[in-house]
Amino acid sequence: MTDVAVDPAERGAARVRWIRSRMPLLAAARAQFAESRPFSGHRIGMSLHLEPKTAVLLETLAAGGAEIVATGNHGSTQDDVVAFLRGQGMTVFGARDDTLEQHHAHVAAVVDAEPDILLDNGADLAALVAERGLAARIVGGTEETTSGGDRLRGELAGRIPFPVVVINDSLLKAIGENKHAVGQSVVESFMRLTNLMVPGRRFVVAGYGWCGRGVAHYLRQFGGKVAVVEVDELKAFEAALDGFRVGGPEQLNGDLARWGEVFITATGHPDILTPTFFDAVADGAVLANCGHFPWEIDVAALKAGAASVERLDDAIERIGLPDGRHVILLAEGRMMNLAGREPKGNSLESMDLGFLLQSLSLERVARDAASLRVGAQPVPDDIDREIARRMLAAMGADR
Repeated sequence: MTDVAVDPAERGAARVRWIRSRMPLLAAARAQFAESRPFSGHRIGMSLHLEPKTAVLLETLAAGGAEIVATGNHGSTQDDVVAFLRGQGMTVFGARDDTLEQHHAHVAAVVDAEPDILLDNGADLAALVAERGLAARIVGGTEETTSGGDRLRGELAGRIPFPVVVINDSLLKAIGENKHAVGQSVVESFMRLTNLMVPGRRFVVAGYGWCGRGVAHYLRQFGGKVAVVEVDELKAFEAALDGFRVGGPEQLNGDLARWGEVFITATGHPDILTPTFFDAVADGAVLANCGHFPWEIDVAALKAGAASVERLDDAIERIGLPDGRHVILLAEGRMMNLAGREPKGNSLESMDLGFLLQSLSLERVARDAASLRVGAQPVPDDIDREIARRMLAAMGADR
């Protein structure tokens, strides 16, 4: 049988059709925005994973009158979705095989297009706007991640003179998307990428925030033996009461390095798995990350000190260590559930909820930025509660 080439835009359109059909919250918002047009006269600059669910979000914003200029995040862009969005008249930069330098150039291109509202992921747009002294032209924006929220409150504190609603500060998102959707998708991605068994295997999860909680719980539900590494005493206490083995950085670089068979980082912070860990880790261990930035595993140091690097698959590398041990690295240390082979990301229902949070928060920024304080802040409580009501109704939770 002869393979028939499929136009990327057509493939993207087909994938988006399925996703769109299963996102009723965004469908209702899209119809509402088409009437109210809250984004008329606004250009929204976006840096967010470009995959089918994001395409439905952008359709929703465009229905409300927004002009869209967008790029993805490094390593997770899906080319057929880019082709589809360009066919819808949106300005979209980026490709899956972009280098980090090319990605930074695409972020700069979004800023160069002079958006007045930012839809950010990891605070890349906000940081560049601040660096270039362009903040005065920004009405406000949203930030998707904990990592980006940390940057806004840390290195960018006092440099962002406009409101930024941090979607990940929402308890609704923490429960629905981070704990349950990330937990599910990371475990699913581990099984899909490696084809290894979860039951009986020893896993070490670094970080017991909402994402780490979800990963640890879903691994255990599938029969994995799970240890948690956490530096925050209260989170470590919670993990212990939840029945997990618990340790700190010393154990991660000591007993747990030798005990674990799979290590998954979920902290949002750099340098979690470092040369000290590589010197101690058991032969054959699998290393993976689900945090936003690819800095939790020190991949550069790992490869610099390697005796050999062998690519076994587009998402699997075998790193030979000088003393004869080896480790397996998944997705080059990037987000394994979005940067790996055949990425699916979080569940449709969770992203319907999460992207409705984005949509209504952006609507609040566009219509009433003056009601919001300057800088990073959580989703307004009335938006959280309204979406909770809509999600419960969509789930049929009363049945």
